[in-house]
Amino acid sequence: MSDNTYELIMYARTTPCPFVTLAKRVLEAEGVPYRELYIDQDQEVQNRVVTWTGFLSVPTLVVALPGEDLPYTDFAPLEKDASPRGVDRGPMLTEPGEDLLISWLRRYGFIGEKHTIGGVA
Repeated sequence: MSDNTYELIMYARTTPCPFVTLAKRVLEAEGVPYRELYIDQDQEVQNRVVTWTGFLSVPTLVVALPGEDLPYTDFAPLEKDASPRGVDRGPMLTEPGEDLLISWLRRYGFIGEKHTIGGVA
């Protein structure tokens, strides 16, 4: 984001995951800086993701204040036992597809209207 109001945090894991790979590809293609926290290296980080999603769901992307690891504001709850996959919860997004990730990044000002992948304008 050009004014550095927010920081993007990606809760991920160190082992391969297709959703993490997709998110990294989009973020790198768009030049979006992000910070990764690993659920398989930090129990507190793992507990957060399970509390937020009900699962070990990665990536879980969070819009945070600079230097913080938590969403900058409240996020929408999930319905009981619902999958978090592809659910836009405001400042939190878990396991998104490419189009959803691009529109979410755009909404929070991490990317502009024009971007380099997917053809979504």
